[in-house]
Amino acid sequence: MTVPDTRPLHERIAADLRDEIMSGDLPPGGNVPSTLRLKNRFHVSNATVQKALQVLKAEGLVVGRPGSGVTVREHRQRTMHPASYLAPAAPGQPYRWITEAERRGVRARSRLLDVAEVRPPADVAAALNLAGDGTALLRSQILLFDDEPVELVKSYYPLDIADGTPMTQHRRIRGGTPTLLAELGYPPRHSVDQVSARVPTQEQYTALAMPSDLPVLRTFRVVYTDGERPIEASVMAKAGHLYELQYDIPL
Repeated sequence: MTVPDTRPLHERIAADLRDEIMSGDLPPGGNVPSTLRLKNRFHVSNATVQKALQVLKAEGLVVGRPGSGVTVREHRQRTMHPASYLAPAAPGQPYRWITEAERRGVRARSRLLDVAEVRPPADVAAALNLAGDGTALLRSQILLFDDEPVELVKSYYPLDIADGTPMTQHRRIRGGTPTLLAELGYPPRHSVDQVSARVPTQEQYTALAMPSDLPVLRTFRVVYTDGERPIEASVMAKAGHLYELQYDIPL
């Protein structure tokens, strides 16, 4: 059974062009086909084409430049490599995701939003083996590339590990929490990621400056130390139309 696409016509056109941008058929820095070509291709009016392009402009995927038409942004979907960020940083070095981003020519920084003892969501509590009314330490931050919000990260830690350590202080940790956990005797050994596409929450929508209710990529990550003990559970959300995840899996 074929289900008809009932979205407004300009949204359907934007969806097709968005897919071509993300797949590289419309390359970074290249021109989007002219209004005339898009009118002929989709059999629509000039106004419908302009509404479709406006959707993509609002999403930051294309840019309108006077005299040069509409072009694809210089970096389309950035590819994130989660495995590069998990190991502790070298002594004196910043958090691994910052050095990895800068290695790819991107200026990266983080802004700490909150540090508090909280009752975590049910999936986090289960991952950390907390009792029904158990609490954990929350460290929430926003990650930015070239001042563009990339990811909202909410990380939770067992209190018996976090209490009395710099993790409880409202300041960034040199080298990131993987480095500190290793110094405390809880070296990260492996992690398990669950990735899903979801409609953004109000908090995610605002923090990531989402242009509409496009989906976010939600990663639920649990990090384990020796003896398969969970030492961190994180909920991470990034704009699905701007970022993708790459996992290199040895066979």
